[in-house]
Amino acid sequence: MDNESKLSRRAHAGCADSSGETTDSKRTHAKGELASGLSERSIFHEPWWLEAATNGAWKVAEVKHGNTVIGEMPYMLSKKALWQISTLPPLTRTLGPVIRPHQSVASEREWSQRLGIARDLITQLPRCALFHQLMDPRVSEAEALAFRLEGFSVKVAFTLIADGWTDEATAFSALKGTTRTAVRRAQECLTVRSIDSAKEFLDFYNANLAARKLENVYGAATMDRLLHEVMKREAGTLIGAFDAKGALVAGSAMLWDTRAAYYFLTARRPDAHSGAVSLMLWSAMRIAGERGLIFDFDGVSTPGILKFLGGFGGRLVRRFEIERTMPVYAALRTTLHRARAITTYARLAQATAGEPQRI
Repeated sequence: MDNESKLSRRAHAGCADSSGETTDSKRTHAKGELASGLSERSIFHEPWWLEAATNGAWKVAEVKHGNTVIGEMPYMLSKKALWQISTLPPLTRTLGPVIRPHQSVASEREWSQRLGIARDLITQLPRCALFHQLMDPRVSEAEALAFRLEGFSVKVAFTLIADGWTDEATAFSALKGTTRTAVRRAQECLTVRSIDSAKEFLDFYNANLAARKLENVYGAATMDRLLHEVMKREAGTLIGAFDAKGALVAGSAMLWDTRAAYYFLTARRPDAHSGAVSLMLWSAMRIAGERGLIFDFDGVSTPGILKFLGGFGGRLVRRFEIERTMPVYAALRTTLHRARAITTYARLAQATAGEPQRI
């Protein structure tokens, strides 16, 4: 049996809840649909991505009309102490429902159909202590409402999207002045070209973390699996900024699917030119434009990130974030967060006072 067949069979296996019983009697074994994919999938929804990101620990809720898959929602299951939880897999930016558009349905009725399909998907999701996902920007208000009606909290997050690429000169002129200057100055001393292998990028990425005494929070093995799959499937590229001596001083990984290219990973040496990351971003935007894809900057979470990424133009796009938490788990999580806050405050007070304190 080939890998795709094995993958499809695992992905459609019934999901066990905390009692060990199968929760989804509607789940099907549509290998053909899963392998060929709904056209509305992002790269993060693809079976090969989920397999690499979770090391096989993922499942999918599915709704069919006849023999046609019209909706699906993948998710990962994991354990946190005694609790079963479902969060986004490592390095997976967004997920959420994928619903096939129905051309025969009038636009004013489409939201109702999407709402119904989303609710059918939600009934198949496991009753975890915590279920949390950040959703693809294509997930509509109808799906968000479905989650709200089913007891989930729904929030709004944002990303920046650059689209409408015409030519390089026009796109470059759309950058803010300080960003254009940073890119130009970096171009004077750095050359951008492809990085030969995933191993070369990973070695550079991890070496720069080590130089800052940081660990790879995503897991080196997971990042290795994903980047090798991306390169094997030509679903992205690795680019680097090299100095006059040919040394790699900054590197970026970008991904793409049929709709969008994604700013994925970046690393830079501490002594790299201050505009190196700006040059990496601009180079990634050029690649996306040349491929006829929109460019997703991968989220805006702080004022500093917004200020930096806003220099490259683009438009704000909302992304829904959904969460359902069991009351006991929510109370425990709140208590732990408060305890960490108290510990952090005490350590800061100790550092300020310069005297030992017991916590």
